[in-house]
Amino acid sequence: MSTASEQHAQAQLGSGSSGGAPGHAAGRALAMSRYEMLAPHLHEGAPLAQLAAAQDEGGVSYRTLQRWLADYRQGGLDALTRPRRRDKGLHRFPDELVAFIEGLALRKPRPSAATIHRQAESIAKARGWPSPAYRTVARIVADLDPALVTLGLEGTKKYRETYDLVYRREAKAPNEIWQADHTELDIWVLDDKGKPARPWLTAIEDDHSRAIAGYAVNLEAPSALTTALAFRHAIWRKVEPDWHVCGIPSVFHLDHGSDFTSAHLEQVMADLRVQPVFSLKGQPHGHGKIERLIETINQMCLAHLPGYAPRGTPERASQAKLTLAELDAAIGRFIREVYNLRTHSETKTPPQARWEAGGFIPRMPDSLEQLDLLLLTVAKPRVIHTDGIHFLNLRYLDPVLAFYIREQATIRYDPRDITEIRVYLRLPDGTEEFLCRAICPELSGTTISLKEITTARNARRKQLRGHLTSRDAIVDRLLAAHSEPLPASLASPDLATWATLTRPNGDGDGDGAITQDSPAPNTEPLTGTSTATTHSDSPPLKRYWNE
Repeated sequence: MSTASEQHAQAQLGSGSSGGAPGHAAGRALAMSRYEMLAPHLHEGAPLAQLAAAQDEGGVSYRTLQRWLADYRQGGLDALTRPRRRDKGLHRFPDELVAFIEGLALRKPRPSAATIHRQAESIAKARGWPSPAYRTVARIVADLDPALVTLGLEGTKKYRETYDLVYRREAKAPNEIWQADHTELDIWVLDDKGKPARPWLTAIEDDHSRAIAGYAVNLEAPSALTTALAFRHAIWRKVEPDWHVCGIPSVFHLDHGSDFTSAHLEQVMADLRVQPVFSLKGQPHGHGKIERLIETINQMCLAHLPGYAPRGTPERASQAKLTLAELDAAIGRFIREVYNLRTHSETKTPPQARWEAGGFIPRMPDSLEQLDLLLLTVAKPRVIHTDGIHFLNLRYLDPVLAFYIREQATIRYDPRDITEIRVYLRLPDGTEEFLCRAICPELSGTTISLKEITTARNARRKQLRGHLTSRDAIVDRLLAAHSEPLPASLASPDLATWATLTRPNGDGDGDGAITQDSPAPNTEPLTGTSTATTHSDSPPLKRYWNE
């Protein structure tokens, strides 16, 4: 409401204050005008400073809005009609003292009210100002704009998350907008070695229906590859017949993390004709829905599983009982049987039913192989050998490869299971054609992850380095204990240089052996004599050189 309306309501209140009903009506109008000014702050969290700045020149000040907010919180709508004494509360003290009290309350770490009161009393006494009571100081601190407190004490990031205005587009149809996010789950599981670990969840949600399209659970922090695997799961038809959500979205909302913004994923989006929308760096706005979904999984699914450990509870790593595969199965079951079929609080419709409404037909890739070609990993070029394809010191075979020996190929693999790789033939025009799935005979019948292979290779390398170190130590020790001292002649820099020459007479054809017939260069005396070293002085040289 404008300042003119505020003044008009105040005039009506003044003229009708002695007449009963008209004055009451004017008072309600004044209260409503003030309430409407406060409404963006009360309902949407808009900062009071922002509301004051939006006023026309001569409009309501920030301090006045603060006072109205305090009155409304204390006495409701009626409190906004009461005339306030000019000398009551903050107005009994200079603005500079009030600002001093507020400034102390906004410092990090925030001092106690008693500390602020003592310092305010000291300043007031030194300046000859009225001394504020403890309750007055406490009220000034309590009346601070929450947005100002958040910005001052919790920083810009928290302020943006809580108070910045965010444009949230609502999808009008299924698969129009998908959102992806990841979080470390509030549960402990056992890794492959039986040690407790905290898993990560990457989830993808359809914005229109709120249905979960796909997910991935991993023990490693999110990466471009794990995100791609979750995206693959979301797009392709599910193995479970009761999970219908699939297809390629039109728009994909992503965090600005390095895993989501990798060049590989951006290329995937372009190939699938999906528009990626990245949140501003450090400002993950617009993810409220997917974050609520993850919170629901934490509270409704994980809370009933062993090893559940919500934030702030004592460490429960010792209670880990489930493996990662068991947790994966439990989350998938919860999504299919509970979350996607349960009436959503906002849409008033079960997510899967809303996704299926109107006979929606999703846009799909031509085949799973085509999807894998894009998503499974960055391309790895390989040559097809007579004994198959070599990868990670393993051999991968398939009868089809016999027809393409020495051909250039590209392989792709699922890092969760490297018992097989997908082989694509590289054609002359630069395109790729799916050829076969090659199997590693050594791993046939088992499931081995890339992480296991890497761990084993590192352990083997460490073992070999240990052997090298121990043998080097033995060699050094024995040489030091039993080596014969070199003759003094070999200690001469000039003779040492001479001994290293491998081209006698400068013809470059020498074999590097120095004999007694080899002429020695002119040298300075080695023993203090003025005569040059003769051939008869150097018999030991040949023996040591040949050794």
